[in-house]
Amino acid sequence: MPHVPQDILDRLSALEREVRTLRGRAQIRPALTEILNGNVVIGEGGRLIVRDPDGTAVLETGQSPTVGDYFTTLRRDDGTLALTIGANSYPDDDAPSQMVRMWSRGGDIIVMDDYYADGWLGRPALPVPWQPTAEASAYSGTATAAWLSFIRAQNPVLHLRTESFTSASSATVELQISNLTRGGGYQTVASWQVPSGAWTFHSGAYPLDGCEYFNELQMRLRHSTSGTGTVTTRVLGSLTRNTLSADEVPDP
Repeated sequence: MPHVPQDILDRLSALEREVRTLRGRAQIRPALTEILNGNVVIGEGGRLIVRDPDGTAVLETGQSPTVGDYFTTLRRDDGTLALTIGANSYPDDDAPSQMVRMWSRGGDIIVMDDYYADGWLGRPALPVPWQPTAEASAYSGTATAAWLSFIRAQNPVLHLRTESFTSASSATVELQISNLTRGGGYQTVASWQVPSGAWTFHSGAYPLDGCEYFNELQMRLRHSTSGTGTVTTRVLGSLTRNTLSADEVPDP
């Protein structure tokens, strides 16, 4: 038997151990339930869908197979909508562009940006507080402030309801708004007549023209009389709300 140096045998044994180690490691697959580093990319029209045990898709995100926009939808276990981001993100949705909407358990939209007016809050509608002045009741004379209000504009449309009574031959009520963010100065938004001898109800919706989201607005209701007599004006209620048509989008 030829002589084999001992160090060569040791090296062969060590090499055999390394081969066995490498073979074992090659058969160990990485865990498929964790992402420890890097990104998960879903592209080219793909979607990520998470389903609960009964098959309800509680999370969907990716490219819409119908409209083609990229959307996100969250649902509750019973399948009712909870949060949607996108256009046409649920049956019968005809949104012209992507919207963010939060849903109640009863199926109503409780938070959303505005359907027609970009940059504005659509829901919820927000109450507008008004404070009467000393001239709100039994006033006689030229136009003076009867009610005052201050808000930050969040919804694009102001809705106001009033009633007025005059014992004069007639009276006039006008709504004025001053955009303090843009330097102030009252602008008359609307005015209406009050005939003598009966309470006159008035309701109006007014897009906040010349206003941007979160501008500071000082508002006032003024009234005046024509002839001898007095006028009293009451604010029945006031709020800001979403647009109901494209015609209600505020002018810049």
